[in-house]
Amino acid sequence: MAEEKRDYYEVLGVDKNADDNTIKKAYRQLAKKYHPDMNPGDKEAEKKFKEASEAYAVLSDPDKRKQYDQFGHAAFDGSGGGAGGFDFSGMDFSDMFGDIFGDFFGGGSSRRTSNAPMKGQNVRASVRIKFEEAAFGCEKELELVLKDECTTCHGTGAKPGTSKETCSKCGGKGKIVMSQQSFFGTVQNVTTCPDCQGTGQVIRERCPDCHGSGYIARKKKISVNIPAGIDNGQSIRIREKGEPGLNGGPRGDLLVEVRVAPHAIFQRNEYDVYSTAPISFAQAALGGEVMIDTLDGKVVYEVKPGTQTDTKIRLRGKGIPSLRNKNTRGDQYVTLVVQVPTSLSSSAKEALRKFDEETGRTLKPGGTTVKEEKGKKRGFMDKLKDTIDEL
Repeated sequence: MAEEKRDYYEVLGVDKNADDNTIKKAYRQLAKKYHPDMNPGDKEAEKKFKEASEAYAVLSDPDKRKQYDQFGHAAFDGSGGGAGGFDFSGMDFSDMFGDIFGDFFGGGSSRRTSNAPMKGQNVRASVRIKFEEAAFGCEKELELVLKDECTTCHGTGAKPGTSKETCSKCGGKGKIVMSQQSFFGTVQNVTTCPDCQGTGQVIRERCPDCHGSGYIARKKKISVNIPAGIDNGQSIRIREKGEPGLNGGPRGDLLVEVRVAPHAIFQRNEYDVYSTAPISFAQAALGGEVMIDTLDGKVVYEVKPGTQTDTKIRLRGKGIPSLRNKNTRGDQYVTLVVQVPTSLSSSAKEALRKFDEETGRTLKPGGTTVKEEKGKKRGFMDKLKDTIDEL
């Protein structure tokens, strides 16, 4: 008894109202997962691959999908063999493989002309700057080794008086086409020509200065304008300062990563700045003016009487300028920390004792000394001991 076929929509895992893109995406995932080349010797994977391919062959064709929706698998019974009763012989899979398996089989690269202009590779570098330089912007100079067109061969790579020749291996196409048989026909595998590296041309006599590369590496100094407000880890793109392009293509870009050194006082969170500022006990108790460090220099702040330690204040517009608008700045949040003196003179200590007597006698809880306080808490055994001593 023949095995009953599964519903094509169920095979691909899509709804019956799925559009073409959804069907194609579902098949692509299944095909890559179960393709025989990815699962050599796995009969179950091969079976699932064939099942998915058959489902896609029907559902991707508007006419066949319409027939299937109306009659189900019966629409294709007796059609002449193929995988499970479906005839693949009348279908052209080249478009399907060129679209879906372009990257899988290497066919995708065949769509690009090998001799077409190509942009050069990007170059990456880094620069270290100070916290203040990141906040307000600066200009730095980098020294990099970059390639320039060889003045001897003018970028051809060939010895003066000679020229490049058509590659005999690929016939100037820059690619090698190999065919392989699959269960539904011939599949072409396209790879880059190993002799000419996809250019379609080879150099018989190389330029003595660039050794056939067409380029000379030289040290260059490049000025980098670092915008105000840039943060650690962000990059600056400098157009066409990278590697030279191929076949007349533009140069790549220079990507400069900014590394900001930590600051001794300030910390950053997006465009806001955080810091701490010490105040004396007298300033905290009585209030008064204190000097606070900001990115713009020291500013005077009026501390309120009775300020507690770890009080946080906000200085508007004293943070980091915005990258989009340097006139817009974040804020600075300052934590006020009351400093306790570690060494006092005798007169200072006496003054503090008098101050304590005027503000709650915290040195003598309840108005008594510690020894007096202990005397008030004598228990029954202490009194009994006193009685025995008297006897």
